[in-house]
Amino acid sequence: MKLALLGDIHGNHLALAAVLEAAAGHGAERLLVTGDLVGYYFWPREVLDLLQGWDAAVVRGNHEEMLARGLADGASLAAAEAKYGSGLRIAAEELDETRRDWLCTLPHPLELTVDGRRILLCHGSPRDLDRYVYPDASPELIGTCILPGYDLVVMGHTHYPSRWQVGETLLVNPGSVGQPRNRVPGAHWMLYDTGSGEATARHADYDAGFVVAESRRRHPGLPYLAEVLERR
Repeated sequence: MKLALLGDIHGNHLALAAVLEAAAGHGAERLLVTGDLVGYYFWPREVLDLLQGWDAAVVRGNHEEMLARGLADGASLAAAEAKYGSGLRIAAEELDETRRDWLCTLPHPLELTVDGRRILLCHGSPRDLDRYVYPDASPELIGTCILPGYDLVVMGHTHYPSRWQVGETLLVNPGSVGQPRNRVPGAHWMLYDTGSGEATARHADYDAGFVVAESRRRHPGLPYLAEVLERR
């Protein structure tokens, strides 16, 4: 079976649509999503609508945790909006209670077995949802992410595509769908083949101009939201 590995969508429905079209074209039958469906950008409802048609395993990211805190405390939501933009506020106000509850109670981590492959799906790291494991992470940090018995460990959070092989375990980060930080514009994901055990980095092109323009219009005081999508 072919699995699409993706995450850090961050309310960017146009990037997600491009990835899902590419995943279908490559024969992916299931999605493994590393969290952060919401936050930063402005279309959480459209993101969830796009995912509905897929068999998807999803874990909780730090932005889902911020959403949960924001729903319980208006000051927390205001602080998140000032720092990250209105993506979380839009999710809080526009998603219905069922969808908000689903996002806020997603598991972390999540164990799966697909075609005999044991897989661990995470956001930050297996032991810490908010831990950043960058491509230049130390061997010691990588070692903490390798748990015995797993063929594949999938992480997100950094927005940088990464790959390590440690013994029998493949550790990957597919990069970010909605807000890549590796200066390669577009939407990043990976395709995993349960037969071969290989994960292939993929990149879906889309026109980010609308997202960039909306970011500048809505948040002129947060130029990062637009500029990160244009970095090369």
